[in-house]
Amino acid sequence: MNDRQEKILDIIINKPIETQEELTSELKKEGFDVTQATVSRDIRKMKLTKVTDAFGRLRYVAYSETNEDLDEKYIRILKDGFISMDNAQNILVIKTVSGMAMAVAAALDHIKFGEIVGSIAGDDTIMCAIRSVEDVANVMSRLRSIMEK
Repeated sequence: MNDRQEKILDIIINKPIETQEELTSELKKEGFDVTQATVSRDIRKMKLTKVTDAFGRLRYVAYSETNEDLDEKYIRILKDGFISMDNAQNILVIKTVSGMAMAVAAALDHIKFGEIVGSIAGDDTIMCAIRSVEDVANVMSRLRSIMEK
């Protein structure tokens, strides 16, 4: 995050900023030479959103997703897309709903199975290279337990 974006956070925390124009004006008061287009890009990059405050006015706030929120989303993607799995030595092959392989592979990456060296996803199949045959059994067991929750 750059200095301007840090100042944006400071401003929206301390003042009820309703528009990009107001934010641009506040940044200029703080010595930043910005245009509304720059502020718009920062808002998008920082994932700022508008919420209704206690007085019924819209104002910018910083939206932050916790790791728990992300974990739940990735597990839901894994469960929604997963069909079956099998192995061939140290290669784990996961079958998914058509079109879901990349999303399920991203979920596996996020869950951080240390045994998985890398994955290749097609349309409905993922091939995971796993360090050893024993590690394949561990990954399959963990996946089964996630699916049962």
